[in-house]
Amino acid sequence: MNNVLVYCELSEKNEIADISLELCTKGRQLASQLGCKLQAAVIGNAVRKAGESLYPYGVDEVFLADDNRLSPYRTLPHFDVLSKLIEDQQPQIVLFGASSVGRDLAPRIASYLRCGLTADCTSLEIGSHQDAKNNKTYDNILLQMRPAFGGNIIATIVCPETRPQMATVREGVMKKDIFDNNYQGTIIPVSVSESLDKADKAVEILSREIEEQKIDIKGAQIIVAGGYGMGCKENFALLHEFAHLIGGSVGATRAAVDAGFCEGERQIGQTGVTVRPKLYIACGISGAVQHRAGMEQSAKIISINTDPEAPINAIADYTIIGDVMTVIPKFMACYKKNLK
Repeated sequence: MNNVLVYCELSEKNEIADISLELCTKGRQLASQLGCKLQAAVIGNAVRKAGESLYPYGVDEVFLADDNRLSPYRTLPHFDVLSKLIEDQQPQIVLFGASSVGRDLAPRIASYLRCGLTADCTSLEIGSHQDAKNNKTYDNILLQMRPAFGGNIIATIVCPETRPQMATVREGVMKKDIFDNNYQGTIIPVSVSESLDKADKAVEILSREIEEQKIDIKGAQIIVAGGYGMGCKENFALLHEFAHLIGGSVGATRAAVDAGFCEGERQIGQTGVTVRPKLYIACGISGAVQHRAGMEQSAKIISINTDPEAPINAIADYTIIGDVMTVIPKFMACYKKNLK
């Protein structure tokens, strides 16, 4: 078993998706610890430019499968190309984004290769594992952390006996960082196998209708988030007004979304999006572990809550004990005064 391989998804603009760039950043760290290469698989049509854009993230080798039958994404053609690439390269770790594409492709690869797969990881580390049953120690294996039992615990999962070790990771939980702007990797063309013709006939795409995403809070630097404690949808209007005033975006907990207070696209947490803004203002949020998993890496957290014992207060940099509907208007009045 050799290197670390990242399957890179493509956006509608034929660029590498953010989740894949985040995985390349993490993959570079893992590969450096293991003393091996970081490889990336880019599968699509006219994707050489996208492949070369991975070099600054520390990718040593980019396997490029370029064919018009590989775009847009379809399960069987991508499975055919990627499974053969993994069999040929025998990487010790393979990473996928926990997107609709990754969740479709990764389980098929794992089943075909008869190896383990951990879904929706929030952290990946290289470490050792002691098997007490067999009195055996495994060194330099992938420790895959993810919430379990409804998010009440963080489980560490290992696959000591099978290779590759595979994991899907949700967007936003890994930080996207440039490794070296001058880093140079190598493009390795991948020949599309003859069996692709057979796989290609299984599904034919006649047309595609793509609706542009109207709400995207993943990159917001300031987020004003509301929970079930906001009381009603009408009270959320105050958060929208406050967020607009300070140049931020509005987020919500699952409880608030389920209650109809806010749109589902604004949901933050284990079953929503993961954010890491410079400022996160939690309004009427108790701080269940499922929500904290999606925002606890924010640079600065302010909690506004009537409950001094609310779990969100444990990770907040500043805690204001009070009614949101009283505190926020005072915030706004003070902000407007200082602007003048």
